[in-house]
Amino acid sequence: MDKTKQNDIYTKAKEWIIEAGQYIRSRMYKELKVTTKSDPNDLVTDLDRDTERLLTQRIRQTYPNHFIISEEGYGDKLTDLKGTVWIIDPIDGTMNFIHQKRNFAISIGIYHDHVGEIGFIYDVVGDVLYSAKRGLGAFKNERPLKRLDSNVPLSQAMIAMNHFWLCENHLVCEKTMQKFVRSIRGTRTYGSAALEFAYVAEGILDGYLAINLSPWDVAAGIVIVNEVGGLTTTIDGDALSLLTKSPILTCNPSLQLEIIQYIKKGRKVT
Repeated sequence: MDKTKQNDIYTKAKEWIIEAGQYIRSRMYKELKVTTKSDPNDLVTDLDRDTERLLTQRIRQTYPNHFIISEEGYGDKLTDLKGTVWIIDPIDGTMNFIHQKRNFAISIGIYHDHVGEIGFIYDVVGDVLYSAKRGLGAFKNERPLKRLDSNVPLSQAMIAMNHFWLCENHLVCEKTMQKFVRSIRGTRTYGSAALEFAYVAEGILDGYLAINLSPWDVAAGIVIVNEVGGLTTTIDGDALSLLTKSPILTCNPSLQLEIIQYIKKGRKVT
């Protein structure tokens, strides 16, 4: 994507994500219709859907030749990332949104011919916008984010991961992960993959492990983490597909191989 086109799309996307955040804030304390999707804890509200509709309408009106992958059903069914593809999560962390009215974000990743060009993660309540353009660095609001420290030992690492890693699960022996937790400085759980990616990019987390994430959970975060020198792969170290769900690791590059080796010790055959 040439820089003129990249700048134009970046400017529009920034305008729309701020607009969507204002829209959410204007409605978030009103009565919400809450339903479930794949299981009783996979929640969605009418505001998730309405926010996605707002964003997809803006994109289709302005860029009719672009494609959309999105969580709530207003996107396209794609088999590749050819052309320009917007990957959208209107409210990442819906459970937090419903129960806490905080710790959720709007996530927009924009890819062109399979390459991540632009990423936005907007902490709506905190009014904090993480952003990046490929090759031009990452920002928290207007402040540039620093390159990640290349000398973080695992014993001093802060890793985001939820409790499912420490319970019996289909991916990794829980005893291996319990040993892993005892080997690092600490763990955190924020309940929003987008924010956890943003915190890795900011350097306030050193890594984030997730058992199963969708493209809209990670697309923006990958672009932002890339711009500060971080790495994002599957938990086996393989390249991610942005067309399917995957278990993911995003982290400081100094930790990647050590974390992957730890996981491999307890990895179950799937």
